[in-house]
Amino acid sequence: MALTPATGTTPAFATTPAPAEVVEALRRWPGSHRVAVGLSGGVDSSLTAALLVEAGWQAEGVTLWLMQGKGACCSDGLVDAAAICDQLGMPHHVVDARERFQAQIVDTLIEGYGSGLTPLPCSRCNREVKVGPMLHWALEERQLPVVATGHYARVRPRLHPENGTDRHQLRRGLDRGKDQSYFLYDLPQEVLGRLVCPLGDLRKQQTREEARRHELRTAAKPESQDLCLVERHGSMRAFIDAHLPPRQGEITLADGTVLGQHDGIAHFTIGQRRGLGIAWHEPLHVVRLDAAMNRVVVAPRSQAARDACSVGAVNWVSIPPLDRPRELMVQVRYRSEPQPALLTPVPALELDRASGRPHRVAIRFREPQFSLTPGQAAVFYEGDLLLGGGLIDRDATLSPEATSRASSGHEPQRA
Repeated sequence: MALTPATGTTPAFATTPAPAEVVEALRRWPGSHRVAVGLSGGVDSSLTAALLVEAGWQAEGVTLWLMQGKGACCSDGLVDAAAICDQLGMPHHVVDARERFQAQIVDTLIEGYGSGLTPLPCSRCNREVKVGPMLHWALEERQLPVVATGHYARVRPRLHPENGTDRHQLRRGLDRGKDQSYFLYDLPQEVLGRLVCPLGDLRKQQTREEARRHELRTAAKPESQDLCLVERHGSMRAFIDAHLPPRQGEITLADGTVLGQHDGIAHFTIGQRRGLGIAWHEPLHVVRLDAAMNRVVVAPRSQAARDACSVGAVNWVSIPPLDRPRELMVQVRYRSEPQPALLTPVPALELDRASGRPHRVAIRFREPQFSLTPGQAAVFYEGDLLLGGGLIDRDATLSPEATSRASSGHEPQRA
């Protein structure tokens, strides 16, 4: 399959299929048509279930009970999910995942914030709590070999006519404004090959229209927050305050000049400008969170950008692991635009191997980037094809060895 060369622009996508075409594609989907549909109680997962039923799939709804209280995937979501299953004539199952969610997401998130990271819970949740464990439950308890979710992303298993490779592929959703492939980069091949995301070929407006056509009770339901913990607690600050005690420290310049005080480094993130509570003759941005010294380091924007980082625990998705440098597009935040960069494979560390993803790359961007944030994901694309991704290291600068390798005379690997 020919791939679009890496450029500084986002490629234009194909014309969005009509919903009837999506249903017809589901009828022709390779493999089993027995599926567990993850239902949060929102319009996206509701329409996912409706389209699969319309296409003739044997579908059963599964709602994960993640935590108590308000939120799209909590108490009120359970009611809507059960009602959607009743409307569509599907069995509905509630799986208690609170213990796993607490250990894998809440505890890990608090540990990360407390150590000066800005964790990315959604991709971890998809791998460790939602998609992977839901597939395991569906296979073990209901003998359902496929799972479906309401993500705006396109999965192309090996046998899909658009694939053309021996690996399951992940592509951006056609609606670039809703694309959620970034949050699915960490899914292993064995899970990706059993995942169906019907909404990846639709735009959000079509989802609403189709939900109304199916007379789904969730058709007009408001959009949920990107992070369910925010819905539960009201804000990320409130979530942090509920789990981490205040710990006063200093806000300083890189040379140690003290500009003010803070009540916990967990309330700050790299690149932040507003809400610092300090005065200076020019705008300042957070450039480092020093957990050992309990210090927030700030600098003018001109000193805040970096052109390189090291990325570990890399999960290679649509291609095998790199064995030589290659130019790709790299996206470092969910809402940021991908940027051209040279990726160079480097030796894995023990923490990479412990994660089950024993790969690491050094990344050098063509232009300095403003928010290379430790704990966030760097996800690699070529055109709309997601190739892989990993987590940005605490020290965003390259090691001398990696710098030497990244700037050596190696010819970049191209498609």
